[in-house]
Amino acid sequence: MTKSSKGVMSQSTRILVALVVGLVAGILLAGYAPPSVEPTIAVAQPIGQAWLNALQMTIVPLVFSLLVTGVAATAAAAQAGRLAGRSVGLYVAVMIASALSAAFLTPLFLELAPLPVDSAAALRAALTGVGPNPPVPPLGEFLAGIIPSNIVRTAADSNFLSMIIFALIFAFALMRIEEGLREVLVRVFTAVRDTMLVVIGWVLWAGPLGVFALALVVGARAGSGAFHALIHYILIVAGVGLVVTLGAYPMAMIGGRVSLRRFSKAALPSQAVAVSTQSSLASLPAMLAGAQSLGTPVTTAGVTLPLAVALLRATGPAMNFAVAIYIAHWFDVPLSFGTLAVGTLVAALMSLGAVSLPGTVSYVSSVAPVCAAIGAPTAPLGLLVAVETLPDIVRTLGNVMWDLATTLTLSRRERIDPAAHAELMDGAGG
Repeated sequence: MTKSSKGVMSQSTRILVALVVGLVAGILLAGYAPPSVEPTIAVAQPIGQAWLNALQMTIVPLVFSLLVTGVAATAAAAQAGRLAGRSVGLYVAVMIASALSAAFLTPLFLELAPLPVDSAAALRAALTGVGPNPPVPPLGEFLAGIIPSNIVRTAADSNFLSMIIFALIFAFALMRIEEGLREVLVRVFTAVRDTMLVVIGWVLWAGPLGVFALALVVGARAGSGAFHALIHYILIVAGVGLVVTLGAYPMAMIGGRVSLRRFSKAALPSQAVAVSTQSSLASLPAMLAGAQSLGTPVTTAGVTLPLAVALLRATGPAMNFAVAIYIAHWFDVPLSFGTLAVGTLVAALMSLGAVSLPGTVSYVSSVAPVCAAIGAPTAPLGLLVAVETLPDIVRTLGNVMWDLATTLTLSRRERIDPAAHAELMDGAGG
């Protein structure tokens, strides 16, 4: 999904192992030493909650600074030239379409393969004190409330939608002031962003302990149903991401005017690197080679592919929104058409702001605002982040496929098929 490193990967693995060990320990404790369950939970639950609070405390400043720096980077890219401007426009359209697909696909998948009632009830009971956010107000009140009257109170209440609106207004206004002052403010918010990433790195370093404590409580109270629910969650979210990934093929065929066979063959090396590394950046050399094999000039691919790796997260809006919808379904939060429309917008915007972040960081910072926007609780993210390693493979695979498909689409006017070019030259020579 993002620029990954061995350190990030080992961290994700440690958190996943802590989840499994915690669930198993909780199940065994409940099965073989029932009198010890409540005293153990009395110790483990505050530890898990403290870790979850530490994770949540970074979200507001991180989200605001990400949006400001993200809009600044996107605007700078759009102004870099006509090709870059067209690229940014296409990327934004793809991410909005991605979020829209989740609004339709996730409820459909949950209808076709519902979460077992017993597992859902056990998990709700296990996450003590977790309930839905306040319900979304009527439309008129909602529209009036999205413009914050007090941004400090909005941030304190974690009213993410209002905060996002203010952050976007602030960021676009920032683009209109004198260049020297703009650079100063961008540097300030970049420093805030990087500082929050350091804090999150510290919090995630303690992640195995926090996730183990949360999982121990869930395992002791929910039993083996917790495993069933997590597997169900992975399949639903990954399924949404897979459908979005498959959409890259018709995009390449229609927009890029290449055959399915040729695109599939050219994309295979990139897919192999994406699955093995979970890094779009690591897949860039293979994507460049694949684009050139399909006739894309290196002068075009050299601009659009790095820009896509930096800005485009094609699967992010869909899979982040799918997580939020899943949690809402899990806690019986009603989702109206208006609520889903708001969630679509927030999911697309947060994916634009979360570029180039490690998967565990972008997961929480991108999904929490979407949950808040549709009235779903954010606390379950502390548990679900532990299994993000598995859906992240689908995220990265989809991002790489869309990076390549959009590059072919953008370069269609300039591309000359190598075989056709050779035939043309042979004809001219004859």
